[in-house]
Amino acid sequence: QVQLVESGGGLVRPGGSLRLSCAASGDIRSSIIRAWYRQAPGKEREFVAHITLGNSKKYADSVKGRFTISRNVSQNTFTLEMNNLKPEDTAVYYCNVRRNFESDLWGQGTQVTVSS
Repeated sequence: QVQLVESGGGLVRPGGSLRLSCAASGDIRSSIIRAWYRQAPGKEREFVAHITLGNSKKYADSVKGRFTISRNVSQNTFTLEMNNLKPEDTAVYYCNVRRNFESDLWGQGTQVTVSS
């Protein structure tokens, strides 16, 4: 079964940058949507960004202009580049893949902490 693994989280200062990666252990080239979500303590999991099979991108208003989602289809990976990070961005970040006729795939999450 295909597994997703996030990497790249860590502790950064406000205004700093991080690049998160999601690696799949199998073929996700035909995925309908590749997405990032996040969940802060005490809050519901929320949408951050996605990229479609047709390469259309969408961002939550809270991250628009600061975050960029991209993909490397041949390597079965996709990335979230985060710039100008704010304390409000502190959360566990999860990658997600939606495919035809299959349940969603989720990674285990990677912690991002933005603090001075």
